[in-house]
Amino acid sequence: MTEKMKSLREVAWAENVKTIAYALLIALLIRTFLFQPFNIPSGSMIPNLLIGDYLFVSKYSYGYSRHSFPFSPGLFDGRVFSGEPERGDIAVFKTPKDNRTDFIKRVIGLPGDEIQLRNSILYINGVAVPRERIENFISRDRFGNVQEIAQYQETLPNGVTYTTLDSRLNARSDNTGVYRVPAGHYFMMGDNRDNSADSRVPSEVGYVPLENFVGKAQVIFFSTDSSARIWEFWGWPSAIRWDRIFDGLN
Repeated sequence: MTEKMKSLREVAWAENVKTIAYALLIALLIRTFLFQPFNIPSGSMIPNLLIGDYLFVSKYSYGYSRHSFPFSPGLFDGRVFSGEPERGDIAVFKTPKDNRTDFIKRVIGLPGDEIQLRNSILYINGVAVPRERIENFISRDRFGNVQEIAQYQETLPNGVTYTTLDSRLNARSDNTGVYRVPAGHYFMMGDNRDNSADSRVPSEVGYVPLENFVGKAQVIFFSTDSSARIWEFWGWPSAIRWDRIFDGLN
């Protein structure tokens, strides 16, 4: 190999490394400041989010805190360019229990609110949140077993409407004491009301500080029912939930 050819290869290798480094830097900046992908591993937000959904979370919606960065480094306290979560937002946050684990729930209570459930009815500041019984939610497991679950449409005081599930009558989580949301904190709940560890469980979540918010869930960009494993490429077309791709969230 001539010196000229060796030099050209070295230049090409260096350019490839620079290109990869730039791409990684751009991806990191997008993930940190604009959008971060998340997947849904549990059923606490059914029927609005299903296990196997992949979604983009906007990092700029609530400003930035140390939890906006990978591994939550202690760069600063509080938030910069802060925006306040709105009632009804679906938000990703670091659970206050360990400040590391990502949870996704709906914002129900704002700072200063009083939140309570009585006989499955949500009360905000002593006023019952309207809910309307709609058609049952149909759940199918991987073996084809079908379960019908009572489904309701709930409308918050600011007009945000969404669906919830109530799988068990008079479950422990259907009747609670009054939760008084502290200043600078939020009350988060899953839409699958009887199957969600959320602010109703102080030992698991409790009240969520504004600093712990990561971002607002915006759109589902991919969804799979997990009926095909990663190597079962022939099953991918039927495993993908095509009707959920690019669904906006509310």
